[in-house]
Amino acid sequence: MRVLIVENQIGLAQIWKGHLERLGADVAVADSQDAAIDLIAQSPFDVIVLDLLLHMGSALAVSDFAQYRQPDARVIFVTNTSFFSDGSIFKHSANACAFLPSSTPPSDLATMVEHYAQVH
Repeated sequence: MRVLIVENQIGLAQIWKGHLERLGADVAVADSQDAAIDLIAQSPFDVIVLDLLLHMGSALAVSDFAQYRQPDARVIFVTNTSFFSDGSIFKHSANACAFLPSSTPPSDLATMVEHYAQVH
């Protein structure tokens, strides 16, 4: 299972990465739109864990690029705000499969990633 984490808070990304690696995932981490797009252009991913509010760039641009380059990759959006809490993210991103708070326990997030990696 190949996973890309796109997260502003590197400490949080490392926690998630550790949980995913314990499940056997090969995990890459990016902290900006540009870094994420570079990784998506270079390597295939099964699941992308994507912070909705990137400090450097747009999460929707990352999602759109992934949809174009890797249409089978599923995107799990995470956020620490109530933005898109009405579920409308699924109207804006065709590859979105889940929308979670950043505070979701890392083991729960890892389980969801594992599930969606197996779905496709």
